[in-house]
Amino acid sequence: MVAESLQRLDFRDPRSWRLIRSVPIPSPGPDHLDFSAGGRSLVVSCEYSGVVHRVSTTSMRVTGEARVGGLPVDVKLSPGGNRFYVANQGLGGVTMLSADTLRILGFVPTGDGAHGLAVSRDSRSLYVANRLAGTVSVIAFATHRVTATWRIGGSPDMLQVSPSGRRLWLSNRFDGTVAVLSTVTGHLIRTIHVGASPHGLAYFPQPGRYSLGHNGVYR
Repeated sequence: MVAESLQRLDFRDPRSWRLIRSVPIPSPGPDHLDFSAGGRSLVVSCEYSGVVHRVSTTSMRVTGEARVGGLPVDVKLSPGGNRFYVANQGLGGVTMLSADTLRILGFVPTGDGAHGLAVSRDSRSLYVANRLAGTVSVIAFATHRVTATWRIGGSPDMLQVSPSGRRLWLSNRFDGTVAVLSTVTGHLIRTIHVGASPHGLAYFPQPGRYSLGHNGVYR
C-alpha cells in the first residue's frame, strides 16, 4: 500500500491486513507503481523528486533507483517484462527503463502533462493520457514510437481499457467528466458528467489474476 503523505510503502497480510513492514522511500511523493514480471520487486515513482525507486517484495527494502527528472507519475511494465515505462508529467512524455538495471533506455515525447498509462488488450500498444495537452497518445511497443495522437480535449488523467479492448475510459481531472474513446478510431464516443476532480477510475470485471492496485488494473 502506498502511503504517499508518509513517504513509505506498507506491506500487509492480504487476509488479516496486519502490517508486516513499513518501507521508508528515500524520495518525496511515492505515487504509482508496477511489479516486475516475476513479482519479486516493484518500481515506484516519486512524483516530487524526479526519481523512481525499486523495492524488493521479498526483503521489503529499497534496492535501486533511477533519476528520470521532471515529475514521474504512472508506471507500467512492458508485455515482454523487460522495460518499465514511466509517464513524466513534467517532461511531457514517457521514460523507458531497463527492468533489470533501471538504466534509462530512452524517452518518447507524447504531450504536455503525460500522466496515466494503460496497455492495450492485444499488448501491442501503450496508451498515454496527456493531461495538459488534452490528448491521448498511442506508443507501439515494437518500435517505441508514437503511432497516433487522439485530440479529445479535456484533461485526461487515468485510463482503463474495456475487457474487449475496443473502448478506452478516462477521467478528465479538471473537467468533472469521464470520457469513453474508441481504440479503433480514437473518436470520442461519450462524455459522462460525474462531479468535481475525478482522478482514478476502475472498470470491472477485468481479465487477469493479480491486482496491480490504484486503478483496478490486473495482470
